[in-house]
Amino acid sequence: MKKITLVLLACIALLNFTSCSDDDFTYTAKPDPEGIAFTNSTLETYNLTASNAANIAERLVWNAANFNVQTPVNYEVQGSSVESFESFSVLGVGTQTNQAVTVANMLALAREAGLDNDPTTAAPNNGTVYFRVRAYVGADAGNVVAQLSEVMAVSVTLPEEAEEALDLPKIFVVGNFLASGGYGTDWTPADAVPLAASAEGNTAYEGYVFINSEAPEFKFLPTNTSFDGDYGDTGADNGTFSGTLVQEGEVNAGTPDGTGGYYLVNVDTDALTYDLTKTSWGVIGNATPTGWDSDTDMVYDSATKTWSVTLDLTEQEAPDNGIKFRANDAWELNYGDTDADGTLDFNTNQNIGIPEDGNYTITLDLSNPRQYTYSISKN
Repeated sequence: MKKITLVLLACIALLNFTSCSDDDFTYTAKPDPEGIAFTNSTLETYNLTASNAANIAERLVWNAANFNVQTPVNYEVQGSSVESFESFSVLGVGTQTNQAVTVANMLALAREAGLDNDPTTAAPNNGTVYFRVRAYVGADAGNVVAQLSEVMAVSVTLPEEAEEALDLPKIFVVGNFLASGGYGTDWTPADAVPLAASAEGNTAYEGYVFINSEAPEFKFLPTNTSFDGDYGDTGADNGTFSGTLVQEGEVNAGTPDGTGGYYLVNVDTDALTYDLTKTSWGVIGNATPTGWDSDTDMVYDSATKTWSVTLDLTEQEAPDNGIKFRANDAWELNYGDTDADGTLDFNTNQNIGIPEDGNYTITLDLSNPRQYTYSISKN
């Protein structure tokens, strides 16, 4: 009889223990009564250019959702060209409460909304795109509890192409390097390489020129239609570099060391001086494999008149982090991007951000004097 009683007591105890365990570890996912909302501020409008597509336009930030369960909450960032979100694109999924939105993301939504930057079309170049966040727990359709944020409306502008071009005063470099440099026919004014002043009335001109000649000789022309009023060196022999110019009795100018290369050319037609700095270009920054310690070299292509490199980059946010372009592994010539518009600014403290980890092709275009540009494209 005692044995039967002990067995019954053991069974009752086991049942009670099982019941308590189930009660202690059962959770029911419920939507957060506080809701989910964006907490970041936005610009009045976002200027979107294709050359700047890889840059971060905005980092969306929101509060953490509480579904009353001990499991990670997933967040899905959605973008749409219509406020109703009848159709949308998923821009990212993860457990963090922020998401970088690139210029390319916004451009895609803007084009879906019918915007363009062509001044010859009737389509508008400014409008609105929309973002929201979906927070959820659960892994399958029958077991998902989800909650949506309110919709964030963002104003975007696609600057019209005609407004981006500047007509700066120019002079031209003509010489024995035009054919080998990929510009045209040697000593032909129409194929001469332009240098630009910073504004009307200024006489200090600059530009980058691929003087691809073993024994460079060249002159500077007021126009690219003739040799009238040409400037040459004050030396005695062709190919001389003295750094001073004259318009009568001149000889063909040369480079400082008498060799070819990719040069920054500076000319002042009022002071009658000129100078050339030989350059090779690279990228540097904490987004690159070698950080701020050393450059990753770029390669020049005379057919496209651009420098480029393909490499792995890590996500970094401007202005304090990212990359810069610099010449000759030094800081005397360096470019960043002050307003993230794809146009380079000289010696600025604004770096160029990288939106996410990945393999990228970076292109540097110095062929348009004083209007230097770049592009960063994820492969």
